[in-house]
Amino acid sequence: MMRIHTDQLREGSLTLAFEEAADRFPALREMLRNHECEFTSPVRTRLRASRIQEMVEVEGVVQTTVLLNCGRCLAEFICPLVSEFALTYTGDRPGAPETAEPEEKELDADEVGLIYFRGEEIDLTEGIQEQVILAFPLRPVCREDCKGLCAQCGADLNHGDCQCPPPAAESPFAALGRLKRGPS
Repeated sequence: MMRIHTDQLREGSLTLAFEEAADRFPALREMLRNHECEFTSPVRTRLRASRIQEMVEVEGVVQTTVLLNCGRCLAEFICPLVSEFALTYTGDRPGAPETAEPEEKELDADEVGLIYFRGEEIDLTEGIQEQVILAFPLRPVCREDCKGLCAQCGADLNHGDCQCPPPAAESPFAALGRLKRGPS
């Protein structure tokens, strides 16, 4: 699986490449089970890890492709997902300095953006799956100029105009004209 042993980083940085099926990641497996998407290629990860004192800095890129439904016309399309990332892992929990004021709050690893690991191995699975999820588009569209579906008959407007009459263009001030006029 996708793990780094900290002993591998004693002499500098380490470059790795991984290729895993999407169902090897718990959250992605759940997305597949719920039919939210279909992964059409494995999750590919290239990274460089380096040790800085008790921390391990991991920088890289993760990419895959998924089959999604367009948010405008509902057509299926293949969407590439690519995310560059930088993650920082620490073997020590950050603590407050000894001279800290009593009212100061001690920050934990999550609050300062660090990912805590135990032992001599860093499991990258959760960090990588998070990057894949963050790469998903908020509103997937098959193409930027997708015309979507007709609101009246449901025809795909990308294949041509439908037979529905065009919606009446109403002035933003038309509502004022419908107000009852009082005595002048």
